[in-house]
Amino acid sequence: MQTTFSPAQLADPAVAESESIIRKCVHCGFCTATCPTYVTLGNELDSPRGRIYLIKDMLENDRPADEKVVKHIDRCLSCLACMTTCPSGVNYMHLVDHARTHIEKTYRRPLIDRAIREVLARVLPYPGRFRASLVLARLARPLIPLFAGIAPLKPLAAMLRLAPTSIPAASAVNEPSVHRPSAAGAASKRVALLRGCAQSVLDPRINEATVRLLGRLGVEVVVPKGEGCCGALVHHMGREEEALDFARANVDVWTREIEAGGLDAILITASGCGTTIKDYGHMLRLDSAYAEKAARVSALAKDVTEFLAAMELPSPSGATGLVVAYHSACSMQHGQKIVKAPKALLAAAGFAVRDVPEGHLCCGSAGTYNILQPEIAARLRDRKVANIERVAPQVIATGNIGCMTQIGSGTAIPIVHTVELLDWAYGGARPASLAGVSPVLEAAE
Repeated sequence: MQTTFSPAQLADPAVAESESIIRKCVHCGFCTATCPTYVTLGNELDSPRGRIYLIKDMLENDRPADEKVVKHIDRCLSCLACMTTCPSGVNYMHLVDHARTHIEKTYRRPLIDRAIREVLARVLPYPGRFRASLVLARLARPLIPLFAGIAPLKPLAAMLRLAPTSIPAASAVNEPSVHRPSAAGAASKRVALLRGCAQSVLDPRINEATVRLLGRLGVEVVVPKGEGCCGALVHHMGREEEALDFARANVDVWTREIEAGGLDAILITASGCGTTIKDYGHMLRLDSAYAEKAARVSALAKDVTEFLAAMELPSPSGATGLVVAYHSACSMQHGQKIVKAPKALLAAAGFAVRDVPEGHLCCGSAGTYNILQPEIAARLRDRKVANIERVAPQVIATGNIGCMTQIGSGTAIPIVHTVELLDWAYGGARPASLAGVSPVLEAAE
Protein backbone atom coordinates (compact mmCIF):
# COMPACT_ATOMS: atom_id res chain seq x y z
CA MET A 1 0.00 0.00 0.00
CA GLN A 2 1.48 3.35 -1.02
CA THR A 3 1.95 5.95 1.72
CA THR A 4 2.76 9.67 1.79
CA PHE A 5 4.01 10.27 5.31
CA SER A 6 6.33 13.27 5.62
CA PRO A 7 9.91 13.00 6.94
CA ALA A 8 8.79 14.92 10.04
CA GLN A 9 6.05 12.38 10.72
CA LEU A 10 8.43 9.47 10.20
CA ALA A 11 10.75 10.93 12.83
CA ASP A 12 8.24 9.55 15.36
CA PRO A 13 9.23 5.87 15.89
CA ALA A 14 5.61 4.79 16.38
CA VAL A 15 4.51 6.45 13.15
CA ALA A 16 7.52 5.05 11.30
CA GLU A 17 6.66 1.53 12.45
CA SER A 18 3.00 1.93 11.48
CA GLU A 19 4.01 3.26 8.06
CA SER A 20 6.20 0.21 7.44
CA ILE A 21 3.33 -2.08 8.45
CA ILE A 22 0.82 -0.29 6.21
CA ARG A 23 3.18 -0.50 3.22
CA LYS A 24 3.20 -4.31 3.48
CA CYS A 25 -0.55 -4.54 2.88
CA VAL A 26 -1.27 -5.51 -0.76
CA HIS A 27 -5.09 -5.18 -0.62
CA CYS A 28 -5.49 -8.93 -1.25
CA GLY A 29 -8.46 -9.29 1.09
CA PHE A 30 -7.49 -12.70 2.46
CA CYS A 31 -7.99 -11.24 5.93
CA THR A 32 -11.69 -10.61 5.31
CA ALA A 33 -12.42 -14.35 5.17
CA THR A 34 -11.15 -14.94 8.70
CA CYS A 35 -12.08 -11.67 10.42
CA PRO A 36 -14.92 -12.33 12.90
CA THR A 37 -16.41 -8.86 12.64
CA TYR A 38 -16.40 -8.83 8.84
CA VAL A 39 -17.89 -12.33 8.73
CA THR A 40 -20.55 -11.21 11.21
CA LEU A 41 -21.31 -7.68 9.99
CA GLY A 42 -20.29 -7.74 6.31
CA ASN A 43 -18.91 -4.20 6.42
CA GLU A 44 -15.56 -3.60 4.71
CA LEU A 45 -14.66 -1.06 7.41
CA ASP A 46 -15.08 -3.86 9.96
CA SER A 47 -12.37 -5.91 8.27
CA PRO A 48 -8.61 -5.59 8.85
CA ARG A 49 -8.14 -4.19 5.35
CA GLY A 50 -10.82 -1.56 5.92
CA ARG A 51 -9.39 -0.60 9.28
CA ILE A 52 -5.93 -0.27 7.78
CA TYR A 53 -7.34 2.28 5.32
CA LEU A 54 -8.95 4.20 8.20
CA ILE A 55 -5.76 4.13 10.27
CA LYS A 56 -3.62 5.17 7.29
CA ASP A 57 -5.88 8.12 6.55
CA MET A 58 -5.92 9.22 10.18
CA LEU A 59 -2.17 8.95 10.77
CA GLU A 60 -1.06 10.17 7.35
CA ASN A 61 -3.13 13.34 7.68
CA ASP A 62 -1.97 13.74 11.28
CA ARG A 63 -5.51 14.34 12.48
CA PRO A 64 -7.42 13.41 15.63
CA ALA A 65 -9.56 10.30 15.60
CA ASP A 66 -13.19 10.89 14.71
CA GLU A 67 -16.38 9.01 15.53
CA LYS A 68 -16.20 6.87 12.38
CA VAL A 69 -12.66 5.69 13.03
CA VAL A 70 -13.39 5.02 16.69
CA LYS A 71 -16.52 3.01 15.88
CA HIS A 72 -14.72 0.57 13.59
CA ILE A 73 -11.50 0.30 15.59
CA ASP A 74 -13.53 -0.34 18.74
CA ARG A 75 -15.26 -3.19 16.94
CA CYS A 76 -11.91 -4.93 16.33
CA LEU A 77 -11.41 -7.86 18.70
CA SER A 78 -7.61 -7.94 18.26
CA CYS A 79 -8.09 -11.67 17.70
CA LEU A 80 -5.23 -11.54 15.14
CA ALA A 81 -6.80 -14.13 12.83
CA CYS A 82 -5.88 -11.72 10.05
CA MET A 83 -2.19 -12.11 10.89
CA THR A 84 -2.45 -15.88 10.58
CA THR A 85 -4.10 -15.50 7.17
CA CYS A 86 -2.04 -12.60 5.76
CA PRO A 87 0.43 -13.73 3.05
CA SER A 88 2.34 -10.44 3.24
CA GLY A 89 3.31 -10.45 6.92
CA VAL A 90 1.30 -7.37 7.92
CA ASN A 91 1.74 -6.92 11.68
CA TYR A 92 -1.82 -5.78 12.28
CA MET A 93 -1.41 -6.21 16.06
CA HIS A 94 1.14 -3.41 16.39
CA LEU A 95 -0.73 -1.21 13.93
CA VAL A 96 -4.07 -1.40 15.73
CA ASP A 97 -2.31 -0.95 19.08
CA HIS A 98 -0.87 2.33 17.76
CA ALA A 99 -4.28 3.38 16.45
CA ARG A 100 -5.87 2.77 19.85
CA THR A 101 -3.21 4.83 21.56
CA HIS A 102 -3.83 7.64 19.06
CA ILE A 103 -7.57 7.41 19.71
CA GLU A 104 -7.08 7.57 23.46
CA LYS A 105 -4.92 10.70 23.09
CA THR A 106 -7.01 12.58 20.52
CA TYR A 107 -10.66 11.55 20.88
CA ARG A 108 -13.01 12.50 23.70
CA ARG A 109 -15.54 9.73 24.20
CA PRO A 110 -19.08 10.30 25.48
CA LEU A 111 -19.24 10.63 29.27
CA ILE A 112 -20.79 7.22 30.02
CA ASP A 113 -18.35 5.43 27.73
CA ARG A 114 -15.44 7.20 29.41
CA ALA A 115 -16.77 6.31 32.86
CA ILE A 116 -17.24 2.62 32.03
CA ARG A 117 -13.75 2.37 30.55
CA GLU A 118 -12.30 4.11 33.59
CA VAL A 119 -14.00 1.62 35.90
CA LEU A 120 -12.69 -1.33 33.87
CA ALA A 121 -9.15 0.06 33.92
CA ARG A 122 -9.28 0.77 37.65
CA VAL A 123 -10.87 -2.53 38.71
CA LEU A 124 -10.09 -5.52 36.48
CA PRO A 125 -6.27 -5.45 36.76
CA TYR A 126 -6.40 -5.48 40.57
CA PRO A 127 -7.56 -8.76 42.18
CA GLY A 128 -8.70 -7.16 45.45
CA ARG A 129 -10.80 -4.52 43.72
CA PHE A 130 -12.12 -7.06 41.22
CA ARG A 131 -13.26 -9.42 43.99
CA ALA A 132 -15.07 -6.56 45.73
CA SER A 133 -16.72 -5.53 42.44
CA LEU A 134 -18.07 -9.06 41.94
CA VAL A 135 -19.78 -8.88 45.32
CA LEU A 136 -21.42 -5.61 44.29
CA ALA A 137 -22.34 -7.10 40.92
CA ARG A 138 -24.40 -9.82 42.59
CA LEU A 139 -26.41 -7.16 44.40
CA ALA A 140 -26.91 -5.18 41.18
CA ARG A 141 -28.14 -8.08 39.01
CA PRO A 142 -31.80 -6.93 39.21
CA LEU A 143 -30.75 -3.81 37.25
CA ILE A 144 -29.79 -5.83 34.16
CA PRO A 145 -33.13 -5.27 32.31
CA LEU A 146 -32.92 -1.52 32.99
CA PHE A 147 -29.35 -1.18 31.77
CA ALA A 148 -29.99 -3.44 28.75
CA GLY A 149 -32.74 -1.12 27.55
CA ILE A 150 -30.54 2.01 27.46
CA ALA A 151 -27.94 1.92 24.68
CA PRO A 152 -25.03 3.65 26.50
CA LEU A 153 -25.59 1.42 29.55
CA LYS A 154 -25.59 -1.91 27.70
CA PRO A 155 -21.96 -2.56 28.73
CA LEU A 156 -23.08 -2.43 32.37
CA ALA A 157 -25.77 -5.02 31.65
CA ALA A 158 -23.16 -7.21 29.95
CA MET A 159 -20.81 -6.79 32.89
CA LEU A 160 -23.48 -7.93 35.34
CA ARG A 161 -24.48 -10.90 33.18
CA LEU A 162 -20.88 -12.10 33.00
CA ALA A 163 -20.29 -11.76 36.74
CA PRO A 164 -20.44 -15.18 38.46
CA THR A 165 -23.23 -15.84 40.93
CA SER A 166 -20.69 -17.30 43.36
CA ILE A 167 -17.08 -16.29 43.89
CA PRO A 168 -14.41 -18.88 44.75
CA ALA A 169 -12.51 -18.35 47.96
CA ALA A 170 -9.10 -16.75 47.61
CA SER A 171 -6.38 -19.37 47.14
CA ALA A 172 -3.05 -19.51 48.92
CA VAL A 173 -1.47 -20.58 45.63
CA ASN A 174 -1.73 -16.99 44.42
CA GLU A 175 0.17 -15.56 47.38
CA PRO A 176 3.90 -14.86 46.97
CA SER A 177 5.56 -18.19 47.66
CA VAL A 178 7.90 -20.92 46.45
CA HIS A 179 6.31 -24.30 45.72
CA ARG A 180 8.90 -27.06 46.02
CA PRO A 181 8.55 -30.19 43.89
CA SER A 182 6.56 -32.99 45.48
CA ALA A 183 8.67 -35.52 43.58
CA ALA A 184 11.77 -36.86 45.30
CA GLY A 185 15.12 -35.33 44.45
CA ALA A 186 16.27 -31.90 43.38
CA ALA A 187 14.08 -29.71 41.18
CA SER A 188 14.65 -30.36 37.51
CA LYS A 189 13.53 -26.86 36.54
CA ARG A 190 12.61 -23.56 38.20
CA VAL A 191 9.83 -21.39 36.82
CA ALA A 192 7.90 -18.28 37.77
CA LEU A 193 4.11 -18.46 37.51
CA LEU A 194 2.01 -15.44 36.54
CA ARG A 195 -0.93 -15.58 38.93
CA GLY A 196 -3.04 -13.33 36.73
CA CYS A 197 -5.49 -10.66 37.83
CA ALA A 198 -9.04 -11.63 36.80
CA GLN A 199 -8.17 -15.33 36.56
CA SER A 200 -6.84 -15.52 40.10
CA VAL A 201 -10.23 -14.34 41.34
CA LEU A 202 -12.58 -16.10 38.91
CA ASP A 203 -10.93 -19.52 38.95
CA PRO A 204 -7.96 -20.07 41.29
CA ARG A 205 -8.22 -23.81 40.57
CA ILE A 206 -6.30 -23.22 37.33
CA ASN A 207 -3.13 -22.13 39.11
CA GLU A 208 -3.66 -24.76 41.80
CA ALA A 209 -3.74 -27.48 39.13
CA THR A 210 -0.66 -26.00 37.47
CA VAL A 211 1.36 -26.00 40.70
CA ARG A 212 0.28 -29.55 41.59
CA LEU A 213 1.10 -30.93 38.15
CA LEU A 214 4.46 -29.20 37.91
CA GLY A 215 5.33 -30.27 41.45
CA ARG A 216 4.79 -33.93 40.58
CA LEU A 217 6.98 -33.42 37.50
CA GLY A 218 9.84 -32.10 39.63
CA VAL A 219 9.48 -28.41 38.79
CA GLU A 220 9.91 -25.67 41.39
CA VAL A 221 7.29 -22.93 40.98
CA VAL A 222 7.84 -19.39 42.22
CA VAL A 223 5.01 -16.90 42.63
CA PRO A 224 7.08 -13.71 43.04
CA LYS A 225 6.20 -10.86 45.34
CA GLY A 226 5.18 -7.70 43.50
CA GLU A 227 4.04 -9.30 40.25
CA GLY A 228 0.82 -7.79 38.93
CA CYS A 229 -1.40 -7.47 35.87
CA CYS A 230 0.42 -8.05 32.59
CA GLY A 231 -1.06 -4.83 31.20
CA ALA A 232 -3.08 -6.42 28.40
CA LEU A 233 -6.44 -5.03 29.52
CA VAL A 234 -5.37 -1.38 29.48
CA HIS A 235 -3.05 -1.92 26.52
CA HIS A 236 -5.97 -2.89 24.31
CA MET A 237 -7.94 0.11 25.54
CA GLY A 238 -5.22 2.42 24.22
CA ARG A 239 -3.99 3.38 27.70
CA GLU A 240 -0.39 2.85 26.68
CA GLU A 241 1.45 4.49 29.57
CA GLU A 242 -0.50 2.43 32.09
CA ALA A 243 0.25 -0.73 30.13
CA LEU A 244 3.96 0.11 30.04
CA ASP A 245 3.97 0.76 33.78
CA PHE A 246 2.52 -2.72 34.38
CA ALA A 247 5.10 -4.19 32.02
CA ARG A 248 8.03 -2.42 33.72
CA ALA A 249 6.87 -3.54 37.16
CA ASN A 250 6.70 -7.18 36.06
CA VAL A 251 10.01 -6.99 34.23
CA ASP A 252 11.61 -5.75 37.45
CA VAL A 253 10.06 -8.59 39.49
CA TRP A 254 11.05 -11.34 37.07
CA THR A 255 14.51 -9.88 36.52
CA ARG A 256 15.12 -10.15 40.28
CA GLU A 257 14.07 -13.81 40.17
CA ILE A 258 16.30 -14.46 37.15
CA GLU A 259 19.28 -12.90 38.92
CA ALA A 260 18.54 -14.49 42.29
CA GLY A 261 18.00 -18.12 41.35
CA GLY A 262 17.59 -18.35 37.61
CA LEU A 263 14.42 -19.17 35.72
CA ASP A 264 13.86 -21.75 33.04
CA ALA A 265 10.60 -20.09 32.06
CA ILE A 266 7.94 -17.59 33.04
CA LEU A 267 4.73 -19.59 32.81
CA ILE A 268 1.38 -18.12 31.89
CA THR A 269 -1.94 -19.93 32.21
CA ALA A 270 -4.03 -17.21 30.51
CA SER A 271 -3.10 -17.03 26.84
CA GLY A 272 -4.23 -13.41 26.52
CA CYS A 273 -1.59 -12.47 29.07
CA GLY A 274 0.95 -14.64 27.29
CA THR A 275 0.58 -12.78 24.01
CA THR A 276 1.21 -9.47 25.76
CA ILE A 277 4.16 -10.62 27.86
CA LYS A 278 5.80 -12.13 24.81
CA ASP A 279 5.50 -8.66 23.29
CA TYR A 280 7.16 -6.82 26.22
CA GLY A 281 10.42 -6.66 24.26
CA HIS A 282 8.65 -4.70 21.54
CA MET A 283 6.53 -2.60 23.88
CA LEU A 284 9.60 -1.41 25.80
CA ARG A 285 12.07 -1.33 22.89
CA LEU A 286 12.43 2.45 23.11
CA ASP A 287 13.05 2.47 26.86
CA SER A 288 16.82 2.27 27.28
CA ALA A 289 16.50 1.22 30.91
CA TYR A 290 14.17 -1.70 30.12
CA ALA A 291 14.63 -2.76 26.50
CA GLU A 292 17.20 -5.49 27.19
CA LYS A 293 15.50 -6.77 30.35
CA ALA A 294 12.09 -6.80 28.66
CA ALA A 295 13.45 -8.77 25.70
CA ARG A 296 14.90 -11.34 28.11
CA VAL A 297 11.54 -11.66 29.90
CA SER A 298 9.69 -12.07 26.60
CA ALA A 299 12.09 -14.82 25.57
CA LEU A 300 11.40 -16.72 28.80
CA ALA A 301 7.60 -16.36 28.62
CA LYS A 302 5.80 -19.59 27.78
CA ASP A 303 2.25 -20.83 27.89
CA VAL A 304 1.97 -23.69 30.36
CA THR A 305 1.12 -26.15 27.56
CA GLU A 306 4.09 -24.93 25.53
CA PHE A 307 6.32 -25.68 28.53
CA LEU A 308 4.75 -29.09 29.21
CA ALA A 309 5.06 -30.12 25.56
CA ALA A 310 8.84 -29.82 25.85
CA MET A 311 8.97 -32.10 28.91
CA GLU A 312 9.09 -35.87 29.07
CA LEU A 313 5.82 -36.77 30.72
CA PRO A 314 5.09 -40.10 32.43
CA SER A 315 2.26 -42.42 31.44
CA PRO A 316 -1.10 -40.99 32.49
CA SER A 317 -2.32 -42.40 35.78
CA GLY A 318 -5.67 -40.70 36.25
CA ALA A 319 -9.07 -41.75 34.92
CA THR A 320 -9.48 -39.83 31.67
CA GLY A 321 -11.08 -40.98 28.42
CA LEU A 322 -13.54 -38.13 28.06
CA VAL A 323 -14.49 -36.59 24.72
CA VAL A 324 -12.99 -33.10 24.76
CA ALA A 325 -13.70 -30.22 22.40
CA TYR A 326 -10.56 -28.13 22.39
CA HIS A 327 -11.22 -24.42 21.88
CA SER A 328 -8.04 -22.70 20.79
CA ALA A 329 -8.14 -19.16 22.15
CA CYS A 330 -7.27 -16.51 19.57
CA SER A 331 -4.39 -15.31 21.72
CA MET A 332 -3.09 -18.89 21.69
CA GLN A 333 -3.41 -19.84 18.02
CA HIS A 334 -3.07 -16.43 16.36
CA GLY A 335 -1.18 -14.41 18.98
CA GLN A 336 1.35 -17.05 20.08
CA LYS A 337 1.06 -19.53 17.18
CA ILE A 338 0.58 -22.41 19.62
CA VAL A 339 -1.75 -24.79 17.79
CA LYS A 340 -0.67 -28.42 18.15
CA ALA A 341 0.79 -28.64 21.66
CA PRO A 342 -2.42 -28.42 23.76
CA LYS A 343 -4.26 -30.97 21.62
CA ALA A 344 -1.28 -33.32 21.55
CA LEU A 345 -0.96 -33.15 25.32
CA LEU A 346 -4.64 -33.92 25.82
CA ALA A 347 -4.53 -36.83 23.37
CA ALA A 348 -1.41 -38.27 25.01
CA ALA A 349 -3.17 -38.02 28.36
CA GLY A 350 -5.97 -40.27 27.10
CA PHE A 351 -8.66 -37.81 26.08
CA ALA A 352 -10.53 -38.04 22.78
CA VAL A 353 -9.89 -34.61 21.33
CA ARG A 354 -12.34 -33.06 18.90
CA ASP A 355 -11.53 -30.06 16.73
CA VAL A 356 -14.16 -27.32 16.71
CA PRO A 357 -15.55 -26.26 13.31
CA GLU A 358 -14.62 -22.67 12.42
CA GLY A 359 -12.03 -22.89 15.16
CA HIS A 360 -10.22 -19.84 13.79
CA LEU A 361 -13.13 -17.53 14.67
CA CYS A 362 -13.15 -15.69 18.00
CA CYS A 363 -15.67 -16.54 20.72
CA GLY A 364 -16.23 -12.83 21.39
CA SER A 365 -14.43 -12.57 24.74
CA ALA A 366 -11.30 -10.61 23.76
CA GLY A 367 -10.45 -8.99 27.09
CA THR A 368 -13.10 -6.35 27.73
CA TYR A 369 -14.74 -6.73 24.31
CA ASN A 370 -17.70 -8.76 25.58
CA ILE A 371 -18.44 -5.88 27.94
CA LEU A 372 -17.82 -2.94 25.60
CA GLN A 373 -19.30 -4.58 22.47
CA PRO A 374 -21.89 -6.93 23.99
CA GLU A 375 -24.14 -7.41 20.96
CA ILE A 376 -21.38 -8.46 18.56
CA ALA A 377 -19.78 -10.54 21.30
CA ALA A 378 -23.06 -12.38 21.93
CA ARG A 379 -23.41 -13.25 18.24
CA LEU A 380 -19.87 -14.59 18.14
CA ARG A 381 -20.42 -16.57 21.34
CA ASP A 382 -23.58 -18.18 20.00
CA ARG A 383 -21.80 -19.12 16.77
CA LYS A 384 -18.90 -20.59 18.74
CA VAL A 385 -21.16 -22.54 21.09
CA ALA A 386 -23.16 -23.96 18.16
CA ASN A 387 -19.95 -25.18 16.54
CA ILE A 388 -18.72 -26.71 19.79
CA GLU A 389 -22.00 -28.51 20.39
CA ARG A 390 -21.86 -29.96 16.87
CA VAL A 391 -19.00 -32.26 17.94
CA ALA A 392 -20.95 -33.45 21.01
CA PRO A 393 -18.19 -33.16 23.62
CA GLN A 394 -18.47 -34.10 27.27
CA VAL A 395 -16.20 -31.24 28.25
CA ILE A 396 -14.67 -28.15 26.63
CA ALA A 397 -11.00 -27.36 27.22
CA THR A 398 -9.27 -24.06 26.57
CA GLY A 399 -6.31 -22.04 27.79
CA ASN A 400 -7.81 -18.64 28.51
CA ILE A 401 -10.06 -17.52 31.36
CA GLY A 402 -11.85 -14.97 29.17
CA CYS A 403 -12.90 -17.70 26.73
CA MET A 404 -13.98 -19.91 29.63
CA THR A 405 -16.25 -17.17 30.96
CA GLN A 406 -17.62 -16.20 27.54
CA ILE A 407 -18.33 -19.70 26.23
CA GLY A 408 -19.52 -20.90 29.62
CA SER A 409 -22.21 -18.23 29.58
CA GLY A 410 -23.77 -19.84 26.50
CA THR A 411 -23.67 -23.59 27.10
CA ALA A 412 -24.34 -26.20 29.78
CA ILE A 413 -21.30 -28.25 28.72
CA PRO A 414 -18.64 -27.93 31.43
CA ILE A 415 -15.60 -25.91 30.40
CA VAL A 416 -12.22 -26.20 32.12
CA HIS A 417 -8.67 -25.09 31.57
CA THR A 418 -6.50 -27.54 29.64
CA VAL A 419 -4.08 -27.78 32.56
CA GLU A 420 -6.89 -28.98 34.87
CA LEU A 421 -7.45 -31.99 32.62
CA LEU A 422 -3.73 -32.67 32.43
CA ASP A 423 -3.38 -32.45 36.20
CA TRP A 424 -6.18 -35.00 36.56
CA ALA A 425 -4.67 -37.32 33.96
CA TYR A 426 -1.29 -37.30 35.69
CA GLY A 427 -2.44 -38.08 39.21
CA GLY A 428 -4.32 -34.98 40.35
CA ALA A 429 -7.91 -34.47 41.38
CA ARG A 430 -10.82 -34.63 38.97
CA PRO A 431 -11.99 -31.09 38.17
CA ALA A 432 -15.00 -30.35 40.36
CA SER A 433 -17.13 -29.34 37.37
CA LEU A 434 -16.71 -32.84 35.89
CA ALA A 435 -18.20 -34.74 38.83
CA GLY A 436 -20.46 -37.43 37.43
CA VAL A 437 -19.11 -37.17 33.87
CA SER A 438 -17.96 -40.64 32.78
CA PRO A 439 -15.72 -41.70 29.90
CA VAL A 440 -17.36 -43.02 26.75
CA LEU A 441 -16.21 -45.68 24.31
CA GLU A 442 -15.17 -43.09 21.71
CA ALA A 443 -12.33 -42.11 24.02
CA ALA A 444 -10.54 -45.34 23.20
CA GLU A 445 -10.07 -44.28 19.56
